[in-house]
Amino acid sequence: MTKERSIPLTNLPENNSSLPQNNNKTIIFLKQFLLFSASSITLTIFIILASVLRGGYGVYGTMKSFLNFSVSQPKVEVPTVVIDKIKLTSQLTTATFVMEAVVPASEDRKLGDLVIASTKLLYIARGEVKAGVDLSKIKAKDIKVINNSIEISLPPPQIIDSKIDVDRSFVYDYDRGFLNLGPDAAIDLQTSAQRKTLNKIIKSACQKNILEEANQKAKLTVSSLLNTAGYAKVKVITSSPDRSSCS
Repeated sequence: MTKERSIPLTNLPENNSSLPQNNNKTIIFLKQFLLFSASSITLTIFIILASVLRGGYGVYGTMKSFLNFSVSQPKVEVPTVVIDKIKLTSQLTTATFVMEAVVPASEDRKLGDLVIASTKLLYIARGEVKAGVDLSKIKAKDIKVINNSIEISLPPPQIIDSKIDVDRSFVYDYDRGFLNLGPDAAIDLQTSAQRKTLNKIIKSACQKNILEEANQKAKLTVSSLLNTAGYAKVKVITSSPDRSSCS
C-alpha cells in the first residue's frame, strides 16, 4: 500500500482573504486621491474663473466707458437765449391812442378858372394809433450779462400801426351843391377824408407823447419778463423816440 504524504498545515496560508483586503486599501487610497485631485482641480478652476471674471469686469468696464459715447450739451450764448425769448413777442405794443375827428372834404367843378359848383363831404372818423418797440431789432451787443445781472438796451419806440376804424366811421354829410352840379366824387372825397383824418390822429397822438408812454411801458414789460426769467438784477435802458414815425 502506498502511504499518503501529509503536508503540514503550518505551511499553508492561514486565510486567503489577505489579498482582497490589500485590494480594498488600494481602492480606498485611489478614491481618496481622486477625490482630493478633483477638489484641487475644482478649486483651481474656481480661482481661475474668479480671476478671469474679476479681470473681465474691469475689461467690461473699460470697454463700456470706451464705447459709451456721450454727447456734450450744446453751448448757447446767454444773450442769444435772451434775444430769442424777447423776440417771441416780436413788436411790443405798449401804448394805444384812439381819437375821433370831423374832417371836411370838397371838390369843385370848374369852367376854366370859374367855379361852377362844389361838392362837399363831411366825414366823421374814428382812428387808432399804436406805438411800441420793435424787439426784433435787439442785437447781442445790446445785452450784457454778468453773473445773475442783466443789462439790455431797447430800440427807440415808434408808431407801429395806425388805422381808421371803418365800422365806426361814416359820412355825416354829402352835398353836391345847387342842382347837384357839383362833381359826383363821393368815393374820392371819402378816401381823401380818411387819409387826412389818419394823419391828424397820428399828429395828435405824438403831441400827446404816445412815444414817451410807449418807452416807459416797454421798460416795465421787458423788466418783468427778465425778472420772470430768473435774473435778480435787471437794468433796461430806453432810447430816444423815433420822431420820424410821427410824420
